[in-house]
Amino acid sequence: MQLFYTPDIDPSNPQYSLNEEESKHCTKVLRLENGSEVQLIDGKGGLYTARIKEAHPKRTLLQIISAITAFNKRNHYLHLAVAPTKNIERMEWFLEKATEIGIDEISLIICQRSERKEVKVERLNKIITSAIKQSIKAYHPVLNEPVSFAQLLAMPFEGQKFIAHCEKRAKTTLESELIKQGKYLILIGPEGDFTANEINDALKNGFKAITLGESRLRTETAALAACFEVNFLNRQLSSSLS
Repeated sequence: MQLFYTPDIDPSNPQYSLNEEESKHCTKVLRLENGSEVQLIDGKGGLYTARIKEAHPKRTLLQIISAITAFNKRNHYLHLAVAPTKNIERMEWFLEKATEIGIDEISLIICQRSERKEVKVERLNKIITSAIKQSIKAYHPVLNEPVSFAQLLAMPFEGQKFIAHCEKRAKTTLESELIKQGKYLILIGPEGDFTANEINDALKNGFKAITLGESRLRTETAALAACFEVNFLNRQLSSSLS
């Protein structure tokens, strides 16, 4: 069944009209006709099944058949703050895969060793939107505008805070520290890693230093490894309780 992203859908309205872009895709590319059933996700947890009432290339009218709220809602909240990679395609790859695995919020942080200072957030959001449609995720991850490392540290966060770095100093692991079903903020640095001053500043602001393994990972690989591990550890809890 074909899936459309409809962030402006009103759950109380039994009908919905696709915008022009989605209508054109629906009728001209997918060639769906009156009576065809489709699914809609609103990015806020709603998954809808609808039937095409009037197929039109500019404004396709749908009749909502059923709705599910909090579809596949996860038992934790993951916020990754990642330094944008010099090769933007690597960042796009990370966003796609992290969305498929499960992530709630991404912040782009500009660090002292960052090789990329500017990012087109609109394009990256399109990557995320495509990924939620591909993986049938009803929640659309939040992608924040780039901020400096210092600005990120100053932002309030109610949950566990970690910084992953490669310096040879005391570090712990997510497996030993993670409080299940919680909220987490994890910092992932640029290709040249965080500076010693940045690490010290993070520790002073309540972050715990962690390792993601013995290998020295690329930025996007480290971020995805953290994303996978947080989801894996929380799924273990869900399995043990079921």
